[in-house]
This record gives sequence, structure tokens and C-alpha cells, in this order.
Amino acid sequence: QVHLVESGGGLVQAGDSLRLSCATSGSFSNFAVGWFRQHPGKERDFVAGISWSGERTLFGDSVKGRFTISRDDAENTVYLQMNNLKPEDTATYYCAQRTGRYVVDIIDLYTYWGQGTQVTVSS
Repeated sequence: QVHLVESGGGLVQAGDSLRLSCATSGSFSNFAVGWFRQHPGKERDFVAGISWSGERTLFGDSVKGRFTISRDDAENTVYLQMNNLKPEDTATYYCAQRTGRYVVDIIDLYTYWGQGTQVTVSS
């Protein structure tokens, strides 16, 4: 069983930055990894994803130009760098892994999920 653990969330002010980390009990090698977020009472939305090689990335429209995603397979960790945070970025952020190599923004194609980390951005 694969276990994903997110970390790095917290309370920040608008305009600040945070870096989220996602660590796996297994290995991210050869698998695409994504980040999703969920606002209270809302569906879980795609934020960013990275392909198995790191060559391809995808971003949700609301975070393009502010967030970046990277991976360090030697450390079995994927990072989400969030810059210029806005109050509307407040949500629980989840890391997820596919069993395939290619990054997609379709939630149902992600198999393994972490428990989430809370990000709160004050205005």
C-alpha cells in the first residue's frame, strides 16, 4: 500500500509564499503526481501535476504563473511552490499519484492520495 504524506501547510498573509511537500512510502519514479485542493463545501479541484520524467507540467488556470511543481525522485518527494498567495488559495491541499506516467488533470485517474495539508491565506 502506498502512503502519501503532505507537509508545509500553514497560515500566511496574502502575497506570501509556501512550499508544500509530498513524500511517499514507496517511489514516485515512473509515475505522474498531482496536487489538488478542496475548499469547504466544494469539490476537489486540480492545482498542478508533473509527469514521470518531470518534463511536462500542468496547472489549473487559477494558479498559472504563481505556482510551480517539481519532483526529486531520489528523495521520493514532489514539491508545490506557491508564490503570491491569495485568500482564495485557502483550502486543504492533497497530493495524489497516478499509476501511469503522464500528467492529467482528471481526478479519477489518480489512485493514491494523501490526507491533506491546510493552507490558510489571510488578507
